[in-house]
Amino acid sequence: MADPGRIAHSAAIAAGEARAGKAVAVVVSAMAGETDRLLGCAEALGGGLGEIETDTVLAAGEQASAALMALALKREGLKAEAVMAWSLPIHVEGPPGSARITAIAGEGLEAMVAAGVIPVVAGYQGLSPEGRLATLGRGGTDLTAVAVAAALGAECDIYTDVDGVFTTDPRIEPAARRVERISHDAMLELAAMGAKVLQTRSVEYAKAKGVTLRVKSSFLEPGASAGTEVVEDAAIAERRVVSGVSYVRDQARLSIHGGAGAAPAEALFAGLAEAGVSVDMIVQARSRSGGAVVECSVAGKDLPLALAVAEGLPGEDLAVRSEPGLAKVSVVGTGLRGRADVARTLYGVLAQEGVAVRMVATSEIKISALVEGDLLEKAVRALHGAYRLAAAS
Repeated sequence: MADPGRIAHSAAIAAGEARAGKAVAVVVSAMAGETDRLLGCAEALGGGLGEIETDTVLAAGEQASAALMALALKREGLKAEAVMAWSLPIHVEGPPGSARITAIAGEGLEAMVAAGVIPVVAGYQGLSPEGRLATLGRGGTDLTAVAVAAALGAECDIYTDVDGVFTTDPRIEPAARRVERISHDAMLELAAMGAKVLQTRSVEYAKAKGVTLRVKSSFLEPGASAGTEVVEDAAIAERRVVSGVSYVRDQARLSIHGGAGAAPAEALFAGLAEAGVSVDMIVQARSRSGGAVVECSVAGKDLPLALAVAEGLPGEDLAVRSEPGLAKVSVVGTGLRGRADVARTLYGVLAQEGVAVRMVATSEIKISALVEGDLLEKAVRALHGAYRLAAAS
C-alpha cells in the first residue's frame, strides 16, 4: 500500500483470488509514511499520541487507502466498496492509540460478500463506546484483518514485505529457511521475541478465534508467494523441536544485592511497574553472604529510569548493579520445557563461540539467553546452525 502503483499491484492479488472463485474481503493499512505525516500535522497543532482528536486524524490514512483500493478493484472489473470501521461497526475499548477490539458486526460484510461485492475495510481503527474513532496501535491493521476473518468464518492472508516466516533473520543468517507451517503459540513467541513479521496481538486474536493465518509477500507476482501458514498446534502433525531463532537488541541487566526475604524484590518490581518500566527475564538467588540477589532484564532505553527506581529503594545494605549493551537471543519451538538436550546445546554452542550467557529464561516454547550485544549476530548464526534449521525437515 506504499503508493498508487503498489495499491494497484495489491488489487491484482485480491482480484486473482476472486477470479479463482473465492469470496474475498480486504483490509488495508495506510499508504507509506501517511501515518507519520498525519501525526506530524497533529503534533504541529498541539496534539499527541493517546489523544482522541489525534486518533481521528490518524484513522484518516486507512480510510483513504480503503477508498483507493476499492477504486483499483473496480478498475480490475470487480465490484468493491470501501467500508469504514465505524460503519460496521468494529467495537473497541481502551485508551486512544492502543484500543482493543471487543466485537465486530459481521452481518453487513456477509451481505456484501453474498452479493458479490468485495468489502475493503479500513484497518487500524474502531468505534469507542463514546461513539468516537480510536486506533489500535502498532500492527492494528493485522489485528483488524484477523477480526474480520473471524467474523466471516474465513482464513486470513496477511501480505507484507517478506515471503513468510523464516527460521531466523535472513539479514544475519543467509541460510535461514522459510517455515511452511508454524503453530500460533510458536509464532506468538517469535513475534514477542523480536520477529517483525506479525504483531503479537493479531496472533493472540487468531489463536483465540481459531483463525488460520498465512503470511505472504505482496512484492511477488499474484499467486507466486508460498508464504507460511500459522495454524493451531494440533494441526501440525510433524514438527521440529526448535522452529526458529529470534532476537531483541538493546537490552540491559539490572540487579540488587542484599536484603532479606521477598521485600527487596517486591519493592523493586512495584517501583518499576509504577514507573512504567517493562521487565522481561527475572532471576532470584542467594549470595554466599546470605543476602538475596534479584536480577532482571529491561530495554536499554529504560535502564536510567530502572536504575533510579532501584537506587531509591530503602535499605542501606542494598547494592545496585547494572550492565547495558546486551541483547536477547531466543530459540523457539514446541515442548521445550524439560528438554535438557535443547538447553545443553544452547549453553554448549554459545560457550564454544565465546559468547557468555548473562541470564536465561525458559517457558514451554522458548529458551532465551541474555548475551553481549556485540556478539548477538554471532550467537544467532551459531544457534541456527546447531539446531540444523537451514536443512529441510
